[in-house]
Amino acid sequence: MPRIPLPTPDVMTPEQRKVYDSIVKGPRGTLVGPLRAALHRPELADKWSQMGELLRYRTSLPPEISEIAILATARRWLSQVEWHMHAIAATNAGIAADVIADVKQQRRPANAGAKALAVYDYAVELTANGHVKQSTYDAVLKDFSALGIVELTALIGYYTMVAMTLNAHQIPLPDGVAPPLPEPTP
Repeated sequence: MPRIPLPTPDVMTPEQRKVYDSIVKGPRGTLVGPLRAALHRPELADKWSQMGELLRYRTSLPPEISEIAILATARRWLSQVEWHMHAIAATNAGIAADVIADVKQQRRPANAGAKALAVYDYAVELTANGHVKQSTYDAVLKDFSALGIVELTALIGYYTMVAMTLNAHQIPLPDGVAPPLPEPTP
């Protein structure tokens, strides 16, 4: 059970309903995850949705690269809902099951390409330390340019915020879905 009520369309204020309608008419097609909590402040949910839409659907990064970074971030924060949603998105983006399994087990993916590995290393270092080594930074910069590394850093920060929101408010997995990641230890 979530720790806070999650507004449903039948009880939304006009401001919440406007944001809700905008989200479900966009590329997401549905309202899931942290935006359900953010709707308590419609302006926050609106801006959050815009940023998420930009970072998920309109960057220079290929989807398979974005999804590696999102999975590494979800795994770092043990975000069950984020992992569940993005393991599916990663599969749809063409990421091999063994690569997803390695990220899930916190192993550097043995069968990932060099660009995916550079992004994985970057995401793991950034979420673990709040910093990255120069060599890790340079590997991503070489592959994705200044634009790509700025977008990648924003993507990791955004999905950290997503994970924190999902975890803090205990936003539930879809009905019938078992937690895919280990439970956090107190």
